[in-house]
Amino acid sequence: MITGLSIVVRFTAMRQDRRPYWVKKTYLKFRYWYAEHFLRPACDELGAHHTIMKPWYVDINGPNITIGKCVTIVAEKYSPVKIGVWGRQPDSGKISIGDYVLLSPGVRLSASDEIIIGNNVMMANGVYLSDSDWHGVYDRTERDEKVTPIILHDNVWLGDSSIVLKGVTIGENSIVGANAVVSKDVPANVVVAGNPAKVVKHLDSSIERVTRREYFANPAEQAKYFDGLDRMVLEGNGFFNWLRTLIKPNNKD
Repeated sequence: MITGLSIVVRFTAMRQDRRPYWVKKTYLKFRYWYAEHFLRPACDELGAHHTIMKPWYVDINGPNITIGKCVTIVAEKYSPVKIGVWGRQPDSGKISIGDYVLLSPGVRLSASDEIIIGNNVMMANGVYLSDSDWHGVYDRTERDEKVTPIILHDNVWLGDSSIVLKGVTIGENSIVGANAVVSKDVPANVVVAGNPAKVVKHLDSSIERVTRREYFANPAEQAKYFDGLDRMVLEGNGFFNWLRTLIKPNNKD
């Protein structure tokens, strides 16, 4: 019902990462520079310690967009991540994304008035949130005057290709199954699935949650750990062998 989410994402289509350590470090520095240079100015706030994979496939448009610290955004060429505010008036509407949030390839957030996303929220591939129908049923030149914000509380997990419609609030720790369409509020500590989404399971609220906040508890130490891991794994990779894999890969690569 719910697809898995992995923190580790392959950088190439190869079975093995054949890049020399310095090549990967150069790529990571460029990736970070790109996000800082092009995506930070598109936000009112972009928190520290972000990890934005392939940031050239992240599209951020509109005013009043804030993103918290330690966000992970994974974008792909044919599954870009799109975050957009199209307010009723200039400089109106907002999207607020909390700390430690994960946005997977193909996620789309479209706000007419307000989308609020709490801390530690995880969104799988192809998730779509929209707080408006954008056109009336009878008058298709205007939006409905009623404001219908979307609110996701802390630790919500949205499964693959799920859709959250206007006016929905999802309670803390709740999970939305793959391909579900959520049209009504979801209480805390439940799993919902289907179209329209209905409660299929209640979660034990007494069990302590381990969230992305714990994973990113010390970002500097975490970065140091992964740098050491890269150095160890990529240590024996030669530059010319890596070039060969780009031109003529084999089934050992």
